[in-house]
Amino acid sequence: MSSVPASQTRAVVQGLVIIAGVTLGVWALYRLAAVVLLVIFAGLFAYVMAPLVTLAQHPVRIASRRRRLPRGAAIVLIYALMAGSISIGGMLLLPSVTEQIDDMIASAPVYAQSIVVWEHGWSRYYDRLRIPLELRRSIDQSVLAAGDAAVQSSRASALALVGALSNLPWLVLIPVLGFFLLKDTASFRRSLLAALPHRARLHGHRLLDDLNATLGAYIRAQLLACAVAGSVCGIGFAVIGVPYPVLLGVLAGVLEFIPLVGPLLLAIVASIVGALHAPMLALWTVGLLGVFRIIEDYVIYPRLIRRGIPLHPLAVILAVLAGAELDGVAGMFLAVPVVGILSVVYRHAIEWRGGDANATTHRAADLLVTAADV
Repeated sequence: MSSVPASQTRAVVQGLVIIAGVTLGVWALYRLAAVVLLVIFAGLFAYVMAPLVTLAQHPVRIASRRRRLPRGAAIVLIYALMAGSISIGGMLLLPSVTEQIDDMIASAPVYAQSIVVWEHGWSRYYDRLRIPLELRRSIDQSVLAAGDAAVQSSRASALALVGALSNLPWLVLIPVLGFFLLKDTASFRRSLLAALPHRARLHGHRLLDDLNATLGAYIRAQLLACAVAGSVCGIGFAVIGVPYPVLLGVLAGVLEFIPLVGPLLLAIVASIVGALHAPMLALWTVGLLGVFRIIEDYVIYPRLIRRGIPLHPLAVILAVLAGAELDGVAGMFLAVPVVGILSVVYRHAIEWRGGDANATTHRAADLLVTAADV
């Protein structure tokens, strides 16, 4: 009876340990999903603030000497400027938004009456076409089912919003965690690279550089795209006469953060609001948003993202759908950057298997570890 070689036994044990470790890690991530999501948002917030902090640290000549702010002081300065900007923006927009929300609530009975009038007109349209009774019942049932589904979806969205508002105290921790990430990123990066084997350090340095460039470009491009979408849509709605242009413009800016689904939801909401005032406004609204999407997606956004995430549109659609199934709105928001990160890691893994990292020397790797910056 032949015995199993010790090398094979060791390989089997190592495989089982790896499987157990991965399983334990996935279980821990699932149990700590809220904490992990908080850290992710803090990291994205740090990516937004990093260029501003670097700008605040730019050396300034004072009394014939070049001086620069310590990184901690630069972060505090940017936080103060950001808080002031948000306060000023809120003071400018909040009165208009509040007024339009009150007007929308006050106009709810008028909108309900408009729906009733539309329903009566639809019935007269039935009579003119002499549609068979069974077909009319089928159409009415379909319309009622669609209305019930819309009401249930609205209730679910309202409950989700209430649930999100209950997590607002957690959101206060995002700038706090972002402060430490911004302040100590260089030391975190050096420690991570130093923990790698010598032959992997240069490739790890390149991987971190690519991940940093990808995430930074994506986040900054998304913020600029949100500002552009909110401004253009708000002005466009006001020009063509859609009610509540400021409120819808703010909604357009917020929904722009959610790829594909956000702009579609905005188009539905804006079209319904326009149709309740005048049916032709719905067509004007769809036309305006269609032209804007073409210009935004094919002219403006590619110039904003530059070195962003080169993903095929099909990959974006599948990523957003998967994110929605896994974690709702947060999943849709994080789906594209996560897929972008995985694509960068996959590309580097292919290069690593091709032997790209073997061209490095131990001394160059050590120099890169000590010289690693934010």
